[in-house]
Amino acid sequence: MKGIVLAGGTGTRLHPLTHAVSKQMLPVYNKPMIYYPLSVLMLGGIRDILVISSPSQIGLFRTLLGDGSSLGISLDYAEQPQANGIAEAFLIGAEHIGDDPVALVLGDNIFHGPGFSTMLHDEVKNIDGCVLFGYPVKDPERYGVGETDQRGHLVSLEEKPARPRSNLAITGLYLYDNDVVEIARGVRPSARGELEITDVNRAYLDQGRARLVDLGRGFAWLDTGTHDSLLQAGQFVQVLEQRQGVRIACLEEIAFRMGFIDSAACYALGSRLAKSEYGAYLMAIAGADH
Repeated sequence: MKGIVLAGGTGTRLHPLTHAVSKQMLPVYNKPMIYYPLSVLMLGGIRDILVISSPSQIGLFRTLLGDGSSLGISLDYAEQPQANGIAEAFLIGAEHIGDDPVALVLGDNIFHGPGFSTMLHDEVKNIDGCVLFGYPVKDPERYGVGETDQRGHLVSLEEKPARPRSNLAITGLYLYDNDVVEIARGVRPSARGELEITDVNRAYLDQGRARLVDLGRGFAWLDTGTHDSLLQAGQFVQVLEQRQGVRIACLEEIAFRMGFIDSAACYALGSRLAKSEYGAYLMAIAGADH
């Protein structure tokens, strides 16, 4: 399976922070925001990943992440000149996707919970159609909302409904088989001039090939599109890391734990950052396995 991180958009809700820099480069506690969605794909075993961003920002991501080889993955980059909707990612990334299925994650979404990597592996391995991930919220009318039957198959999909049929918000992580490229090509711009991901998902729903996985209680899904939610996400990461002594979305550690790189490579990556707590953490976990 191929992966795409969509790190485009103008970040207008975060102005003036995002006047000069992509919101996905902003810090969420001790890491750039893009580390979090990128870690999701890596936890799913996905190693061939395309980062899509605006022409003015793409160079920053290249500088930060490089070609991915130090993490045992392959990173490529593509431009989205205008914010024409989430579904445009499949048109921009069509060559990258090729004949493979694809996972798309939005660059401002954070996922964290027990067994997440195992869950992703299972879903990636058995993809047939489209798999969405739902998260229970107290205010579903603010989100796209999915309703499922007892087998987890979607029976309805609504965008910001006045009277939601469930409390499961559709998160910014999507898995698709290779049909998604042709489906996206058939999507027409909405009233706001964007290629809507909901229209792609409804096409799979109409075919009876859409599932919704309920992430459930005990799981955390955060988006970081406002000043308040950005601050809350940073505080969430800070509390967990300081209480548990582990790192969330530490790309080097994930690469090591997933077997993409060995302990020596992980230690070397840490040594480059040795004056920071982040680097010391990497050297400690790699050194324990020497």
